Amino acid sequence: MTRDRNTKSESTNNIDALYKRPGFLLRRAHQISVSLFMSEIAEIGATATQYGVLVILRHYEGLDQIGLSKKVGLDRSTTGLVVKKLADDGLVVRVDDPKDRRRKILVLTAKGERHLERLREPAARAQQIALAVFSPDEAATFLSLLGKFVDEFNDVTRAPIVSDKAPAQKS
Repeated sequence: MTRDRNTKSESTNNIDALYKRPGFLLRRAHQISVSLFMSEIAEIGATATQYGVLVILRHYEGLDQIGLSKKVGLDRSTTGLVVKKLADDGLVVRVDDPKDRRRKILVLTAKGERHLERLREPAARAQQIALAVFSPDEAATFLSLLGKFVDEFNDVTRAPIVSDKAPAQKS
């Protein structure tokens, strides 16, 4: 009987430890964040990944699919699938690079610009809802700590984000 209690107690401790693991909490936070986003944009129809790709394409000119994957932090295959869906929907087109005809540049269409504009407010609402559980100071700290975590471990992922900013100096 004692052994069963110890086993159950150890099992409970393991479950408690699981629920406090950074990876578990980050996965759950991601699931929640995606659910909040999807519920806000349900009428428009887009994924958080598609939204991110559209924002990146609006911000950066002259990106090809590989450059896009590096800016949004997706592997090449996933980027290809997202770009194909956006192109099929008429939101993005591939055009010849005038400097290298073998290279295709991704460009938002006018329809893509309008779609992105329609997503702006629902995406902002989803972010506000997600951060509403915090005080303003807590929200700033939460985002700062998440940013620090992502920046620190960016290079260990399969698809690191290549940003324009200079790398932070480590002390």
